[in-house]
Amino acid sequence: MRLSKRGEYGLRAMIMMAETPSPDAPLPMVQIKEIALREQISAKFLEQILLTLKNAGLLHSKMGVGGGYYLARPSKEITLGQIFRVLDGPVAPIKCVSQMAYEPCGCPDEQTCGLRLVMGDVRNAIADILDNTSLADVTKRQSTLRKKLGIKS
Repeated sequence: MRLSKRGEYGLRAMIMMAETPSPDAPLPMVQIKEIALREQISAKFLEQILLTLKNAGLLHSKMGVGGGYYLARPSKEITLGQIFRVLDGPVAPIKCVSQMAYEPCGCPDEQTCGLRLVMGDVRNAIADILDNTSLADVTKRQSTLRKKLGIKS
């Protein structure tokens, strides 16, 4: 498991899109250039990332004046794990513990392999955090810290 630049930028863009002025406000439609500028990401690279997320059903877009990208579901229903897997693939650090892309390893006894057992625990811990953390959880945590530090959003 490695978070690539593609995964990092996609997660940052999705978190930005999940931010709302108040809990009752509708999720904003955001243009690529706005995300790219704020997050300091190449607009061309970001466009490819957002298209991948749109094709996976996590984003919708509207063309034309006033158009842009917006979350396909409420932020509390989109997890970091979903985004990560779309952009970077399986969470497992080695393929023999992957639940999405299992491949046998070269060890003589996979069933009792100590490395495999530990890497399975690593995979489960990472997946547990990513799959149980929604975009809403992240934006709430971010907002709380910003208030505590006196930073305006």
